[in-house]
Amino acid sequence: MVRRTRFFTYLFVLITLSDVFSLGANADAVNDHLEKGKKLLAAGQLSDALTHFHSAVEADPKNYLSYFRRATVYLAMGKSKSALPDLTKVIELKPDFIAARMQRGNVLLKQGDFQEAKVDYQTVLKSESSNSEAQSQLETTIQMEQLFQQAERLYTSGDYAKAAELFSTVIEHCPWAVKMRELRADSYLQLQDISKAVNDLKATAKLVPDNTHAFLQISLMLYSMGDADDSLANIRECLKLDPDHKECHAHYTKVKKLAKQLETIRDATSQSRWNDCLEKARQVMKLSSDPSSAAFVQRAHSSLCTCLSRGKSPVKETVEACTSFLDTYQVADPEVLVSRAEAHILNEDYEAALADYQRAHETEDSNRIHDGIKRVQKLIKQSKKRDYYKILSVRRSANKAEILRAYRKLAIKWHPDKYEGDDKKKAEKMFIDIAAAKEVLTDPEKRAKFDAGDDPLDAEEQAQQHNPFQGFNPFGGGNNQGFTFRFHFN
Repeated sequence: MVRRTRFFTYLFVLITLSDVFSLGANADAVNDHLEKGKKLLAAGQLSDALTHFHSAVEADPKNYLSYFRRATVYLAMGKSKSALPDLTKVIELKPDFIAARMQRGNVLLKQGDFQEAKVDYQTVLKSESSNSEAQSQLETTIQMEQLFQQAERLYTSGDYAKAAELFSTVIEHCPWAVKMRELRADSYLQLQDISKAVNDLKATAKLVPDNTHAFLQISLMLYSMGDADDSLANIRECLKLDPDHKECHAHYTKVKKLAKQLETIRDATSQSRWNDCLEKARQVMKLSSDPSSAAFVQRAHSSLCTCLSRGKSPVKETVEACTSFLDTYQVADPEVLVSRAEAHILNEDYEAALADYQRAHETEDSNRIHDGIKRVQKLIKQSKKRDYYKILSVRRSANKAEILRAYRKLAIKWHPDKYEGDDKKKAEKMFIDIAAAKEVLTDPEKRAKFDAGDDPLDAEEQAQQHNPFQGFNPFGGGNNQGFTFRFHFN
């Protein structure tokens, strides 16, 4: 019996010593993790620091410092919801830990949880009545709570402008308050300030895990603003969280199709594929019955005008499309005005073209507008002189083959040796003009100069440049005394 008692006593001692050694080993491991985590935290290596504090908590779930330091890392990473349970655990393990109380109170205040924040600050002041930080934060909490209640009343009464202003004041102190941001976002929506509403909802999407509703709302708002690419990116975030989300999936299908059409318009414009541009622009404009697509319809209408003008479509169609845009949206869009001005130039309505360029200048002060105004002014001046297009009776958009056909036809009619009328001098003058027109309009460089408002055969305009056509006369005389004209129809 005595031996048996001694055996159990000996066994108890061994077990006790084993526990002591185990606790000592755990304590060393915890301290090691805490020290390494502390250094990594100071170096800004938050993820690595968090790993060590995780290990410290696992090694000793009753060590309040492990939880406190892990909470500090969570806060540094912007993960306030993860930090809060750790701070609560610290206070549970060590109720008199003032730093943890203050930290939790600060988190609760930033989240807009005024009642709980006041409890923490008041608890600190019971232990340390002279704690100035706790007193200051308590006063701030009470003040923000009152302002928030006032903002809610304004919101409910429909005074969204003042409500948004007060919500903004409170959010400066409570940046993690989801409800406040949602209320301010809705206030901005009521005020038609969609971009600010989007910013608030983007913040709530980060603050609330799996916030599919926020991503859907953001995508819808961006869509209404005419931002297809960003709308598509946000609706994809919704589907990442919930691939079976019906509303997000329906909107995703709609936005994806539209984004592809807009991309085609952009590519077609940059590659001068005007028919593709016109086709897709007209497809997007069919969405006009959907109010949420208004921004895209407007953009497509603008592209329609631009592509008609740059694609050298019939002048009447271009002018009508551009005018329809300007009348419908009452917006002095510089791109549309320039496109219509170019159509007016093709129609030789220079005064109308100048008016459009000058109106565009009121909105956009750029080199292309300045150059356009100068060019039209030159064309107006030029129109009072010799117009090679009119001489050959061809459109400004006529190609080389059309110009040569017109030249041959007129050359046969006005060639002095073949002219059947009595006024040979008139025939000679007409033939000189016809020959000059053909020379300018079939030479790309000279034609470009003429289209820009300069006459490459005008001696006065070209006085500062070498001009081989100065004094041009195919029948001799002037500067071409020894010239013998030979007429060829081919």
